[in-house]
Amino acid sequence: MDTQVLYNIFHQDAFGFNIAMYIYLTGVSAGSFILSTLAYGFGLSQYKPLGKIGVVVATIVLVIAPLFLLFHVGMPYRAWHLFIYINLASPITWGSFLLILYPINCIIYGYFMFKEKMKLTRIFGLIGIPLAISVHGYTGFILAFGKARALWNTALMPILFLVSAVISGIALMILVFVIKESYFSKDKKIDRELIFNLGKLLAWMIVLDLFLVACDLIVLSISQADAQAAARLLLRGKFSFLFLVVENLLGKIVPFILLTVPRLRTMATTIVASILVVVGIFFMRYVVVLAGEFLPLL
Repeated sequence: MDTQVLYNIFHQDAFGFNIAMYIYLTGVSAGSFILSTLAYGFGLSQYKPLGKIGVVVATIVLVIAPLFLLFHVGMPYRAWHLFIYINLASPITWGSFLLILYPINCIIYGYFMFKEKMKLTRIFGLIGIPLAISVHGYTGFILAFGKARALWNTALMPILFLVSAVISGIALMILVFVIKESYFSKDKKIDRELIFNLGKLLAWMIVLDLFLVACDLIVLSISQADAQAAARLLLRGKFSFLFLVVENLLGKIVPFILLTVPRLRTMATTIVASILVVVGIFFMRYVVVLAGEFLPLL
């Protein structure tokens, strides 16, 4: 009598908290850098107070971000292999070099900004924009190239990452600017008009993000079986609370209401909305990374 034995083999998760944090921090850095170039790169003078703060935040965060990546790999002393064994078809190869070029450009850009050499500041600011986008965007491509993971394998993944990076950058800049002006400036007077303008920009970026998330969910829900399982995981499964409540309700919808309803829009509610967004976008990264590899491969 023939007997067939089936085994469930659970593989170790490829990614985890450290990768989610790495992706989150690179997004914050990219968003902060882009905001800093609005005045010094594109001549939007109303955003000039954000220039120096933005490049400092972008640089500091980008120095911290790779540490989580090195902690994750387990053998950080072999990281130099990425620069020797090059595969031009791999986003990881491109990302390794971008993680060197982008912070160098940030430092040069910031140096010229503090030295008030505006022409050179503008040049390196404009150079830094595609570098910032690429440093964060390549992480979206890494996930999107995971053909066996329905939640990741979508053309929207890099775009979602870039939009959420701008959102987190705007929210963090609001908080940093308020803290700086409240405690570290001479007159301790906050530019309310600038904060509210940033709040409006943040609100409409949230709308774009929600639209992209909705499109992604709709496609997953009517696609093949593994894609439908991924959609159910977000809507009714283990990650539903984090996805629906923390990421989207508290992290996007509530901030949008606080930022757009005139009766609710104050300095205090703008700060609260920014805090919610910063937390919500982190959980967006966390949910995407962990939920994407939660379902077993068939």
